[in-house]
Amino acid sequence: MKKLRETTHPHRAQAGVALLEVLVSVLLFSLGLLGLIGLQARAVSFSVDAEDRNRAALLANEVVALMWLNQSTTVPATALAAWKARVNDPKSGGLPNGDGQVDVAATAKSANVTITWQAPSQSTSSKLTTHVELPQ
Repeated sequence: MKKLRETTHPHRAQAGVALLEVLVSVLLFSLGLLGLIGLQARAVSFSVDAEDRNRAALLANEVVALMWLNQSTTVPATALAAWKARVNDPKSGGLPNGDGQVDVAATAKSANVTITWQAPSQSTSSKLTTHVELPQ
């Protein structure tokens, strides 16, 4: 009878090991889940940045199209003011804290269109510059 009791005692040394294994696996699963959430947040941030850059390119293309239509790098003041207002208005397809500038070069056949903006979620501003060369 004593031998039977002695053989059951080694099982007590392993009591709770399964619970510890479950706790470790839950910890590892939680860390993996936190990593995935962090990746998702970065992906959303990159997506918003790409969307803003796309809008900036479209807005720059708008003023360049006006230049090509007028066959001059100088844009009429009313059209330029309306374009600048649109660049600064996110509700009408503009950018947050957007600012658009058109700098005509000395040759008057080339210009630089610069659009700057700062997304509320970013601490630094972004910038897009387009160079325009009109044919002689």
